[in-house]
Parts: sequence; structure tokens; C-alpha cells
Amino acid sequence: MENWNQVEVSILVWIQDNLRTELFDCIMPFISMLNNSGMISIFTVVVLLLWRRYRHVGVTAAFSLFTEFLLLNVWLKNMVHRTRPYVVDTDLILLGDRPGDFSFPSGHTGSAFAVAVAILLCMPRRYGVPAMVVATLIALSRLYNGAHYPTDVAGAMVVAVITGVMAWKLVFPRASRYFQKIGDKEKE
Repeated sequence: MENWNQVEVSILVWIQDNLRTELFDCIMPFISMLNNSGMISIFTVVVLLLWRRYRHVGVTAAFSLFTEFLLLNVWLKNMVHRTRPYVVDTDLILLGDRPGDFSFPSGHTGSAFAVAVAILLCMPRRYGVPAMVVATLIALSRLYNGAHYPTDVAGAMVVAVITGVMAWKLVFPRASRYFQKIGDKEKE
């Protein structure tokens, strides 16, 4: 595992040495900060829950986000206990706030993709594609900032895609029927 960590750290150091610019050094920490504690993901779910037309999508996204949170932040992070890359290699300079938890998997990435996948599967593409772009930018910012190893981000994406698809299959049809019945009763 130690050799693999070094391979991943070398990727992050390469990003630091070859891709970092003054402009992106300001933008990427800001992009990460948008989803601190899953805030942009939670905000998106709340907006969907309040938006009558897409309330069923809000319930679906909330299920995906909650399931992702339990799997990633409660279970996997505490089971794996992976040290952050900037601790392993002091040549790696962290941009942004110093995270207080373990590295694997990336909670920022997981929460962003959990909601984005639900939106992509349950809403028109004009909402789904931008949601996926934002989630991808958040994931890339975690690498750019040196806060996570590439496998932390990839692992979070895999789990979030699974929770999004699971929510789409299990929750979305039921929530759609439920809110359709409520809408039909309000029309009477």
C-alpha cells in the first residue's frame, strides 16, 4: 500500500508542479469550499424538495446523498483510516482548508456525485449535465488542491454512482407515483 501511495503522491506533485497557476490557485479552493460539509449538495436537495415540479427528484437525491454519506463518511473513512497525501509527502502543498478527517474516500466528491447522478437520471439533461460538470469540478479540485489521492476521488465517484442509480431504481418510481397522487387530489 505504501508504494501505491507514493505513485499517487507523485501524480499530485506532478499536478502541483505542472498545472497550478495563480488563477486556479484561487478558483480551485473556492470550488472545494462550495461543497464543504456537502453544503452545495444539501442546498441542491433542499431546492429540489421545495420545487413542486421536481419534489420527487429531491426525495430521490436526498436518499442518494444520505446513503452516500453513511457509506463514505460514516463507514469507509473510519474503516480505512487513510492518511492525507500532504501528510505523507511534505513536498505537496495543500491549498485551502486542512481537512480534519481521513482521506479515503473523498466526501466532497461523493456528495457532489450522489446528487448529480440522481439529477442526471431523473431530470431533463439541461439540469443533469450541469450538475455532472459541477460534481466533476469539485472532484478535480480535490486533486488540484492536494487534499486527496486519485483513488480517494475515484472511490467516492464509484460509491456515489451506485447510490444515485440505486435511488433512481428504488426511490424515484415510488416518489413519482406518490407526488402524482397528491397532485391529482389537489386538482379535484
